[in-house]
Amino acid sequence: MKNIIKLLSLAFLIAAAGFAGCKKTDYSFGDLKAPTNLTLTAVVAGVDASNPSGNGSGTVTVTATSQNALSYTIDFGDGNTKVVPSGVITYKYANPGTFNYTITVNAVGTGGSLSTISKKASVFVAFTIPPAIVASLTNGSSRVWITDKAAPGHFGVGAGDMFFPNYYAATPNTREACAYDDEITFSKDANGKVFMSIDNKGTSFSIGAATGFYGFGGGDGCYAINTGGNKLLAFMDATSASTAANSTRIQFVVPGNGIINFGTGGTAYEILSFTANTIELRNIGADGNSWYQKLIVKP
Repeated sequence: MKNIIKLLSLAFLIAAAGFAGCKKTDYSFGDLKAPTNLTLTAVVAGVDASNPSGNGSGTVTVTATSQNALSYTIDFGDGNTKVVPSGVITYKYANPGTFNYTITVNAVGTGGSLSTISKKASVFVAFTIPPAIVASLTNGSSRVWITDKAAPGHFGVGAGDMFFPNYYAATPNTREACAYDDEITFSKDANGKVFMSIDNKGTSFSIGAATGFYGFGGGDGCYAINTGGNKLLAFMDATSASTAANSTRIQFVVPGNGIINFGTGGTAYEILSFTANTIELRNIGADGNSWYQKLIVKP
């Protein structure tokens, strides 16, 4: 009997130890602390008495500091936002001319708590859009473009370091209907700024690699992509390795989701060639390939 009691006692102790080992661990995340003493400076490169909006480079050094901040989200006021853990970034604006931008910083504290501060900066970017390109795009005021679906290679893809569609070039009238019904309007205001709006009739084509960029999931196909209203285009010298033999060496950036006609996940479009009523564009898609589209003035 004594042996039985000893065995039962031992079993009880083992079970008790097991229950103690399974005790739920309590975790503490600490107090939620919003960042305090948030400051923001925006130094435009080259500002002096003769150049109150800078030297034309468009470069601005943004510095945000605070206590208890884990990171910073900076909205530059031109449609672009970046997460900047250090709070310090040198940013280059692209819109040619002089613009007033409202730079907004959200300092992120523990638990996602936020503190916000904004500052205005006047920035001059020295870039003149070639008049021939403006004339072709806008015809001096406003012009509507559509896919040149009768042209070979009106929709194409190639290697990222190439400047022609060496992988695939569509033959005439072989793509999805939603890739053919978009109307792209380029317009010019009194100050020479060029804008673009798109009527996509409700859907636009997207390559599969880019559907997530537009808020969808799936492969190549037609999606209800929001084209974003009338958008100011930022023109600049091309950043690719193209030459005068295969490109105009001029590109423009479309703010927002960047879509023109069909979506690749890219927002910067290089103008390879243009005439009085045609234009060929190249951009780098989310898949790293170069994508091509040919447009023609709507009859």
